[in-house]
This record gives sequence, C-alpha cells and structure tokens, in this order.
Amino acid sequence: MATPPAPESIYNLLPRLEERPARPPRYVSTFRPSIKREIEKSKSQWKTMGPAKVEVPSPKNFLQKHSKEPKLPEKKNYTENEDKKMPALTVPRRTDHPLMGIQSKKNFINANAVAAIMGLAKKPQPIYVDRRQGDKHLLETSGLVPKYIKKKDYGIVPKYVTQRNEEIKRAQKEHEAYVLESLKKRAMKRLSDEERDSLLQGLKKNWEEVYHEFQCLSVDIDTIPKKMHKEKLESQMKQLEHDIDVIEKHKVIYIANE
Repeated sequence: MATPPAPESIYNLLPRLEERPARPPRYVSTFRPSIKREIEKSKSQWKTMGPAKVEVPSPKNFLQKHSKEPKLPEKKNYTENEDKKMPALTVPRRTDHPLMGIQSKKNFINANAVAAIMGLAKKPQPIYVDRRQGDKHLLETSGLVPKYIKKKDYGIVPKYVTQRNEEIKRAQKEHEAYVLESLKKRAMKRLSDEERDSLLQGLKKNWEEVYHEFQCLSVDIDTIPKKMHKEKLESQMKQLEHDIDVIEKHKVIYIANE
C-alpha cells in the first residue's frame, strides 16, 4: 500500500543539517601494553626503521698517510766494539792474501787409474720402453718386476685362511652327523611274520566288508548319488586288492619310521 504524500510546507524548502550517528569508541586490547614492552625488549639496532643507532666514529681519528704500512725497526748505529763481536765473514777481505807454495805429493793420475780398475762397474738402471718413439720408464715401479716372491712370508698360507678352513671342516662334520642321525631316525623297520599275517587278514576282512556292501546295492542305479556310491566302493575294492596282492607277493616288507 502506497504511503500518502507529505503535506506541503514552506519549512520543507529550508536546508537541513544531517545528523550523523555517534561512533562507538575504538577497541583497544587489554594486552597491548605488555606486547609493546616485549617488542621493545626484543628489538635490535638493525630491526628499527631508519639509520642504526650506533656510535659514530670521531672526526679526530681520521685515516692518516702511511698509517697502514708495516713499520720497520729503528736503525741502530753500530760501534767498533760491536763490529768485533760479529762473526767472521765468508767473503775474503781486500787485504787478505792466499796461502802460496802448498803442493800435494799425490799422483792423481795413478790414483784415478787404480780406482777405475779396482772399482765395480756401475750397473745401469733397469728401464722399459712402451712406445716405438723410445719413451723410457723405470722398470721397478711398473709392476713387471716380481717383488712379492722375495718376501719372507711368500708361499705361507695366511692364518685367517687356515682358520676359515677349520671352521668349514667343523661345519661339514656337524652336518654329516646331523644327516646320519636323521637317517637313523628314518631307518626302515622290517615287519615280522606275525605282523604281516595280521595286516593281510585285516585287509581281507576290509575287502569282504566292502564287497558285502557292494552286493547290497540295488540292481537299478538311476540316480547320481547311487552311481557315486557304487564308484566309491569299486575304487576301495580295487585298492584293497592291490594291497593284498603286494603283501602276498613279497614275504619281506619294510616300513619307514615316521
């Protein structure tokens, strides 16, 4: 339903001031002072805005010329007494004169000849050549020289090898003993004549029972269960006949101990 129009009035033409609603006070957390103190405690110089608040170097400590060069010790003026204490120089002075007139009576020609005759000839160093251009290398470090056969323990079996061989032999003996023991446990047992006769009589009795049950079957076998029962009895009779035949054929029978 539409609202009725406002009545006309001259006061409606005057501008009216808008009355804005008063805003509620801004929310301030109760934890603000404590958080502010924690931040100020953990704040460092490099975490502030602007230049770091560090001590500025003094303008009096400016870099001077040759201040970083190494300083040599001060030069001392040596006196005559200090010169006498110094060790003798290896270089001869200008006033020194060599000793003259010293001669040796040794005949160097004969001495060299005797040393050459009596001395042992120098053995050439063994080398090998691996290219046709003539590149020479030492033979000793090439691996071609049998060095290891000249060792004192060459050809002797190491201790760890003998120890390992003994352990292998011991393990082999233990295995053989275990196999023999297991074979003894599984040894075949011979049936006595009485046991053989009782077993044969039991098989024959079972065959007679199965045969009697087979004779009792109906002549007309028209259902599946009857056919299955007949086949089962025939297989049992066949197995019993086979077992009886085997026992009657062999007088000596061995069975395994399980």
